[in-house]
Amino acid sequence: MDIILITTIIASLFLLIAAAEPLASYLRLPFAVIIACLGILIGLGAAFFLYTDLTDALNPVAAAILALPIRSNVFLYVFLPTLVFQVTLGLNLRRMADDWVPILVLAVVAVFVATFVVGYSLALVSSLSLAAALLVGAIVSTTDPSAVVSIFRSISAPRRLARIIEGESLLNDAAAIALAALFLDYVKAGVPDPSVQSALARLPVLLLGGAVTGWVAARIAIWIMALFARYELAVISVSIALPYLAYITAEQSIGASGVIAVVVAAMTLQLTGPRRLPPTTWANLRDVWDLLAHWAGALIFVLAALLIPRMLETVGLSDLALIFVVVAAAIAARAVILYLLLPLLTRMGLSPVVERPYRVAILWGGLRGAVTLSLALAVTESALVPAEIKRQVAILATGFTLFTLLVQGTTLRSVIGWLGLDRLSPLDNALYRQVIAVALQTVRADIARVTENYDLSQETVRSEAKRFGERLDIVVKAADEATDIPDRDRITLGLIALASAERDLIVDRFRDRTISSALSEQLLANADALIEASRFNGRSGYKAAARRSLGFDRWLRGAVFLHNRLRISKPLAHLMATRFGILLSQRLILRDLHGFIDGRIRRIHGRRVAELLHTMLDRRIEMVEQALEGLQLQFPGYAEEMERRIIRRTALRLEEREYDTLLEDGLIGEEVHSALTQDIGARRDRAERAPRLDLALQKVELVRRFPLFTDMDDAVLTRLSRTLKTRYVNPGEVILTRESVIKRVYFVASGAVELAAAGQTWRLGRGEMFGQVGLLMRRPQRIEVRAIAPTTLLVLEEERFLRLMKRSEVIQNAVRAGAEKRGITLQ
Repeated sequence: MDIILITTIIASLFLLIAAAEPLASYLRLPFAVIIACLGILIGLGAAFFLYTDLTDALNPVAAAILALPIRSNVFLYVFLPTLVFQVTLGLNLRRMADDWVPILVLAVVAVFVATFVVGYSLALVSSLSLAAALLVGAIVSTTDPSAVVSIFRSISAPRRLARIIEGESLLNDAAAIALAALFLDYVKAGVPDPSVQSALARLPVLLLGGAVTGWVAARIAIWIMALFARYELAVISVSIALPYLAYITAEQSIGASGVIAVVVAAMTLQLTGPRRLPPTTWANLRDVWDLLAHWAGALIFVLAALLIPRMLETVGLSDLALIFVVVAAAIAARAVILYLLLPLLTRMGLSPVVERPYRVAILWGGLRGAVTLSLALAVTESALVPAEIKRQVAILATGFTLFTLLVQGTTLRSVIGWLGLDRLSPLDNALYRQVIAVALQTVRADIARVTENYDLSQETVRSEAKRFGERLDIVVKAADEATDIPDRDRITLGLIALASAERDLIVDRFRDRTISSALSEQLLANADALIEASRFNGRSGYKAAARRSLGFDRWLRGAVFLHNRLRISKPLAHLMATRFGILLSQRLILRDLHGFIDGRIRRIHGRRVAELLHTMLDRRIEMVEQALEGLQLQFPGYAEEMERRIIRRTALRLEEREYDTLLEDGLIGEEVHSALTQDIGARRDRAERAPRLDLALQKVELVRRFPLFTDMDDAVLTRLSRTLKTRYVNPGEVILTRESVIKRVYFVASGAVELAAAGQTWRLGRGEMFGQVGLLMRRPQRIEVRAIAPTTLLVLEEERFLRLMKRSEVIQNAVRAGAEKRGITLQ
């Protein structure tokens, strides 16, 4: 085929893609539906002009369109890795990790349910073998991630619910493709009735092999990117190679799932890349992938749509009846997930409550698209598949895809409107009117000042001022009618706005390079958690989310185990360094939010709400400072180095701005500016490196500062620091129960704990110990110890403590004093 003609057609398709987005916005339809419809029209138009005598002028173009080398491998090896990689790269993995159970259950179970419901339904009413029917079921069980994401954005779904469904729609592609490959092998081998057990037995190999391949490929790519970190285009080029090499290696060399390999590679890059790459490089890499995925998503839809007329050439009435069976079975399978499995997960506490309107929207919004068509195309291209099976798979998959696009896709917005998901709640309506009133009052004051400088005619100014005043009067009157918003709801809205402002400040600090990409992602995840918790649980939700953001996460427990038991300190050192950075950044950001409360929230929600938010913000700042003080006590000197790092990075950003201003003013040329920015880049690379945290050295220094160990020489302190084990405890966590048999002593390095026994309570802080009385008396003390702040404990086993006590008179006195405080006399 003429390369010039192919290039012209591809370029024209990009014009089509450009026109599809505004057309979708105008018609209020999903972009995927519009681009697919345009592709179908092009395919039908090409066939019409080629096979009719209306005109011969367009025959070469029509023939070229119909003869485009569209194969299943083009979709699966060119477009699919790009789409899957970008979608995964854009997911909030840290927040999604909180919901990994429902995501995996929905992704895996939903695909299996859809596959077997559709497969067995087809096997009962058609001449297809069970293997071929299950192949169709696997092919039609894939939902389109981009369509699902756009649907939930259009209905403003709760963020946690959106995360679960987005994760499910991404991972179910991997499971469906793996299942389709399994059943295609059975069809090729002539196995009519495959067992479910054999299919399940092969699936773990596909999934595990893909996961390992993706992780290894990503680690190698990240290592190369770190070497090329100063060369942005080289880094982006490596990232583009990563998903394709991972996909091909998994599929062709390992025999595993290429989609899983790409998903794991993107997850690994997202979690590790921000720490190894400069912030601007990481941001530009994400932008490039967003653009590539937009093009790939549009091209995969339009090219797949071109195939639809060709794949439906031999459709008959019996085929239409089978398409109806597939549609009904697929919808029934999705209903089983939404109305049986999701409520069960909710009762188990693994999934948020999914309200009935949202279930209907999810049920009707399961659009299929290019992945379904490409899998069906792969079946038609196989020489080992019988011709009749090829025909029926092509017709059923294509017919089902058309139904989801042309029926479900075009009516989805109407369904959303009928469910009321596109309307603001009464509370949001009231807030909407108040915000407009406050904004317009500010605009009136500002525009009065601006028009004075424009020297406009007074008549024009008065005329426009009158019109503006009339609009303002209407808005203020509507806002006055909405003054019945309860204070509780005003507080909730204020907290959501406050957390959103915190999010904006984090983004600004990242752009200014005051904080790194890795820290900004964790801080943004915390801000999202605050917004979500405030939306659903108001003040109590905000407080709980704020406490969780300061607590020690589950990864820390694994790192502590490696440090205490295996003497592997690097993971713990990394987590502690990250915690330092997060707390220092939070302290700076939270202090700036008081101005937002006075400047915005007070004007919208009133003085009482603003004062309450000031109080809550002060409490958060106090909690952050307490946690930071605990780290400073635990790691003397390290916090100072982290603060110096922030100062250096801020100074570099200000210096860079100054050079940019000089260039814009024409005071320096491009050559001088380039040399100056290269020097800043080299210094920034050095400033980006976090100072090294030596846990062994820090623990010796920490032990030396304990008042209980002041009478020991350096050699004894060093040996003692090696035997003390570190334990991190979150607020509310029980350290000792009333039934505990005490076999170790705990020293409070930072934070605070509360002891409760016999109706009395005692609080212990830094430098104090507990557990020694029960250990010495050798009988249960009926005492409960609970942390009341993020607390770091140093733990010493019984035998070592008894030897230490014999050597130290200070510790002997401390033990007696602790017993006397509780009214216990030691012999």
